[in-house]
Amino acid sequence: MAEEVLLAEDAGVSVHLTKSLLAVAFLASFGSSMLYGFNLAVVNSPAEYIKAFYNQTMLERYGWSMDEEAIVLMYSLTVSIFAIGGMTGSLLVGTLVTKFGRKGTLIRSTVLVFMAGALMGFSRVCRYPSMVIIGRFITGIHSGISLSVVPMYLGEIAPKNLRGFLGLVPSIHICVGVFIAQILGLHELLGKEEYWPLLLSLVVIPTFFQLMLLPWFPESPRYLLIEKRNVHATIMALKWYRSKGNIQAEIQEMEEEQRSLSSVQTVSVLSLLFDRHVRWQVVTIIVFNIGTQLSGIDAIWFYTNRIFENAGISAPQIQYTTVGTGAIEVLSGMLGCFTIERLGRRPLMIAGFSFMGLCCIGITLTLLFQLRYISVACVVGIIAGFCIGPAGIPFLMTAELFKQSHRPAAYTLAGCLNWLSNFAIGFLFPFLQKGMGAYCYLIFCAVCMFVAFYTLLIVPETKNKTFVEISHMFKARNGILQEESTELVPASTCVKLSKMNGYGTLGLHD
Repeated sequence: MAEEVLLAEDAGVSVHLTKSLLAVAFLASFGSSMLYGFNLAVVNSPAEYIKAFYNQTMLERYGWSMDEEAIVLMYSLTVSIFAIGGMTGSLLVGTLVTKFGRKGTLIRSTVLVFMAGALMGFSRVCRYPSMVIIGRFITGIHSGISLSVVPMYLGEIAPKNLRGFLGLVPSIHICVGVFIAQILGLHELLGKEEYWPLLLSLVVIPTFFQLMLLPWFPESPRYLLIEKRNVHATIMALKWYRSKGNIQAEIQEMEEEQRSLSSVQTVSVLSLLFDRHVRWQVVTIIVFNIGTQLSGIDAIWFYTNRIFENAGISAPQIQYTTVGTGAIEVLSGMLGCFTIERLGRRPLMIAGFSFMGLCCIGITLTLLFQLRYISVACVVGIIAGFCIGPAGIPFLMTAELFKQSHRPAAYTLAGCLNWLSNFAIGFLFPFLQKGMGAYCYLIFCAVCMFVAFYTLLIVPETKNKTFVEISHMFKARNGILQEESTELVPASTCVKLSKMNGYGTLGLHD
């Protein structure tokens, strides 16, 4: 019986981390978020081999050799087309999560990875450079979907006291993905000319494990209750993810969120942009997602080897220096994950962006005066500052700042801006670096400082707050009166809790 799984009314609302919660967080991140990090860094090590492959095939097919500028342009397209795919995927998020659910979207999107892996893996044998570019585009679509859906899924299944911790698990996996790409790209492993197609196609392995195991886990309880109105499935999902805690209190909180919505139907991105009730929430995700990419972190990830080369590091040492930065990324990501519920979102965002800005100034100075090892330390500092907070908090807060009806559109907007900025940096950075030299990092510094000050002045702390409470915190800034903010849905559409013989039971309230 459903009522048997509800705990006593006076039980504590805080919920302990269960094996099921931890397992689904790692599984969803392992097969999705980690691939994003892997694909960010995997083209760095075999860059020269890929360029040579492009030139060789042009020579074989058309009898002419590309000049240096054409090769750089084609390689920049290979790097940045991943972001175009990501932006395409992010535009599909709202439709997919509404139709298939959060978990269902992750499972169905795995087919994209297998398609992309096959294209990139056989590109050298077939002698088609376009297979690499198309494969990168398709992996970008998958990453664009998963980069939004994974934090949305984890944010909705997590209790409020663990939402920050579970929300940063994907960012740790992004760092792990970067680190794995750097390790496998070593010359002693897969960093040889004949192995680069295999290196690019390894994305299929973690996706295979996700496809085999994730279907056994429940869908998001919020999606099941608020959008599908499936009370029994909601209780079963909560029972799966909670060993202790007040399930009745959680469902009451979901019910309160449902009553606060004028409609449980998902709003469009256009409606989101013109909804004055969420004006400053929209501004916040715009600042966070554009600022995250324009902070320069993707330039560091995409072109690490070139940056170290310009800093004067010898060629044999560059690959090992790069791997060292990857280890720092993982440690920094773990530090942010294990401190977010103690320190909060705002301190990690402010400290992370501020430290990145200072390190950008340091890179400029050290490159000008050829202080090579200090320059490497500044690169490591940028990566560490990013992974501590800015890597995962913007997507976590996209879930926290919006209610159920607005959340898919918010993730669509955030993902689109994130990937568009990613593309701009990936494509333009080589030309920006060539034109401005060391001074290009001052642009990144200005962006980092602006986001840090915006967070300090505008963004409230959302730690340990329900989605409804967070919405109330923005009322005054959005200029919404108290009586305007309580638009109730018809009572017949709400799930109502009642008391029966001392037990908490669920029923539809008429």
